[in-house]
Amino acid sequence: MTMLSLHNLKPSSGAKRRMKRVGRGGGSGKGTTAGRGGKGQTARSGGRKKLKRLGMRHIILQTPKLRGFKSHKPKAVVVNLGDVENRFAAGERVNPETLARKGLVSAGSRKIKILGDGALKKKLSFTGVMVSESAKAKILAVGGDVK
Repeated sequence: MTMLSLHNLKPSSGAKRRMKRVGRGGGSGKGTTAGRGGKGQTARSGGRKKLKRLGMRHIILQTPKLRGFKSHKPKAVVVNLGDVENRFAAGERVNPETLARKGLVSAGSRKIKILGDGALKKKLSFTGVMVSESAKAKILAVGGDVK
């Protein structure tokens, strides 16, 4: 076994990443500022820990997604009366299950609201769904019912 000296030092196996040579001229790709940007605090070792030092007000102003309020309550899925007219036959029940079967809403929709956009000529029975005032008037006008 040879004696360990400076001239025969080698990295251990698996640790053969090349050292990044910074500050070795403009042609090296990491010259002039040695990959540290401009002058001052940011160029120093340790530098500035960006978000820690900015202050909360600064962070909030920079990122619009942190402002305001977003409700976590599920929004109602909207279905127009015209679509219900096209997919349902006279006398059928309109509820979340039948709406999902006909492809008007997804199967997991919790809240469904029927809006009065479009004409209704068939007598239908609406249960388990929210109905707007204009839709309710159109449903009752053709002899349907809303529960």
